[in-house]
Amino acid sequence: MLAANDAQLRQQSETDRLSLKSDNPLIWPLLTLLQSSCQSWKVHHLASELQHKGLMHNLDPEPEKDLFKRNFLLMNALFELQALLLPNQWLQVQAMDIQIFRILPNDIAQQQHHDMPLKEYYLDWQHYDTCANVVKEMLESFWSSYQEYIGVNQVLMHDSHALSIFELDASATNKDIRKQWRKLALKLHPDRPGGDAHQFRQVCEAWQTLRSKAG
Repeated sequence: MLAANDAQLRQQSETDRLSLKSDNPLIWPLLTLLQSSCQSWKVHHLASELQHKGLMHNLDPEPEKDLFKRNFLLMNALFELQALLLPNQWLQVQAMDIQIFRILPNDIAQQQHHDMPLKEYYLDWQHYDTCANVVKEMLESFWSSYQEYIGVNQVLMHDSHALSIFELDASATNKDIRKQWRKLALKLHPDRPGGDAHQFRQVCEAWQTLRSKAG
């Protein structure tokens, strides 16, 4: 019985660790793009804009697979961002009509129910058509590009300092860290009301330190 419990705890710890490592860095530049314009975006236009900024790279030597993987990454980030913005804003996620609304639609429950199968598909990394280690390496590459994009200090801070920025202590789990990272990043993002570019960079630097601890 104890052995089974130990195995379960180890599995949960590994799941928690991978959850921390697999945060999609495209969430934040997408927020910038969507907040900076009232226009409706198409998913391939978002991909082109991110590519122009050096944040979207070739993901597969086969053109068809490359297109699929770009689309998957974008849709994954959009559905993650949709959940983060609720209940204050509504991000409509349709391939040919993507935009943020400041007022939630009256039929939001119906829309969420309608989108649920698609959302569940894109939030499951198993559908990316590759192994977990490749996904991890790919996301690490994206985070490196994003560090250059926002001008983050390449020298990692001490983990205790990073935790203090996150208003957490040494007992914080990876789940706690990821939850606080998203909360602070959304609050401080420069394109959000009351955002602060300097503080946003600080939490990004703290996130890089705490992600590195996850192994």
